Amino acid sequence: MAFGPRTLGFHGDIHDIVERALRRAALWEEVKDRLRESALALSGGQQQRLVIARALAIDPDILLMDEPASALDPISTSRIEDLMREITPEVTIVIVTHNLREARRIADSTAFLTPEPDGDGAALVGRLVEFGTTEMIFSHPADERTEAYVRGRYG
Repeated sequence: MAFGPRTLGFHGDIHDIVERALRRAALWEEVKDRLRESALALSGGQQQRLVIARALAIDPDILLMDEPASALDPISTSRIEDLMREITPEVTIVIVTHNLREARRIADSTAFLTPEPDGDGAALVGRLVEFGTTEMIFSHPADERTEAYVRGRYG
């Protein structure tokens, strides 16, 4: 927990920063009596929230989260999604997910990207197909590739 703040030059009492970050990540009450234990003793959902707490310890403006609830049980997934909703007034969150239901539940805006051949056809590169409000992307996509993906006909 202290690595990020100390790397950025913080030299004060780290305990307040740790507690604040763990509270923001909805983890404090579950770990406050076990702060010296290994993170490996935590459940998968708790470990994921610890990763988020570590990122929040440096007060970022933006968090990039890659598959934030991947391989978690429904209760842990719900906690992660609730946490993301709670911190979005303070932090912009960009998530990468293949879980369309998750994207629809938590995203304000959605971008659909797909791999396409580059100019000489030698490699695939990511292309932005469509960007808009989540409601628009899922209800009235403008591009047929987006439509096929959100309807489950592609991908």
